[in-house]
Amino acid sequence: MSLVRAPAALSVPGDILAGATAAGRPLGPRTAGAMASSVCLYWAGMALNDYADAAVDSVERPARPVPSGRVPRRTALAVATSLTGAGLGLAAVSGGRRGLAVALPLTALIWAYDLKLKSTPAGPAAMAGARALDVLAGAVAGGGNPPWHAGGGGTAGALARGAVPALLTGVHTYTITALSRHEISGAPSRLPATTLAVSSATALSTVLPSVLPAVLPPRRSLPRAEVARTAVASAGVLAYLGTYGWAQARAVRDPGASSVRRAVGAGILAMVPLQAALTARAGAPVAAALLGALHPVAQRLARRVSPT
Repeated sequence: MSLVRAPAALSVPGDILAGATAAGRPLGPRTAGAMASSVCLYWAGMALNDYADAAVDSVERPARPVPSGRVPRRTALAVATSLTGAGLGLAAVSGGRRGLAVALPLTALIWAYDLKLKSTPAGPAAMAGARALDVLAGAVAGGGNPPWHAGGGGTAGALARGAVPALLTGVHTYTITALSRHEISGAPSRLPATTLAVSSATALSTVLPSVLPAVLPPRRSLPRAEVARTAVASAGVLAYLGTYGWAQARAVRDPGASSVRRAVGAGILAMVPLQAALTARAGAPVAAALLGALHPVAQRLARRVSPT
């Protein structure tokens, strides 16, 4: 559980859901397979992180499974390798060549980040790219042509339609990764102030396409489906800002290590309401509401097993 940060995996299926709904893919067994693949790759990255950071963690995080001796370092590597193989296998089964075309570069980024890029200036961008690719894995998941996007069928069209949620998810991930570098020593207050501004812009970019038609002239009566889409997207953004935004605001006032760690943890879990808002915006408010219901579950589980 603690080696792979099991509760944090609840932040992963929403990547696939947001990408699939943006691309107009039908939600079914192939989408579920892509979600399972994504969770396996996420867990692989967590285990590989503990393998790669064993020496650093022995000083900075001695309670983690590897430095504490609960899990041998070679076991962490074996778990990471096995989960990577499972993730790629599930991607191949559920998505065929299209699934592997995204899963392979995603895997390469995960391993490159953990083994080489994490402590370099390219680290946040690499992690952001990995989460963006995860959303695009959802965009290519599922069989057949997207039913309400017939004009732009095929993999290229699906990737284009998934680009906006992938970008917004990547930007959010960049802020978390930038903050995570200061979980031990604390951060200069300008860093959480900057990430808070970026997170606020991300939230507005997510919800405005749903809200503007309802508030700008000419005013008109909206169909029930649009009302539901706007309501769920707005609720997701409010939950996102109410948790991650609030935690960053507290880190601005007190940029010490504990505040930064809380902001990072809140940011990981706030991926869920952000994904829910993106899913609702794409026209799937019921699926988005069900996804959003995972957020309080993830918060409760995170009290037992840290997501960071």
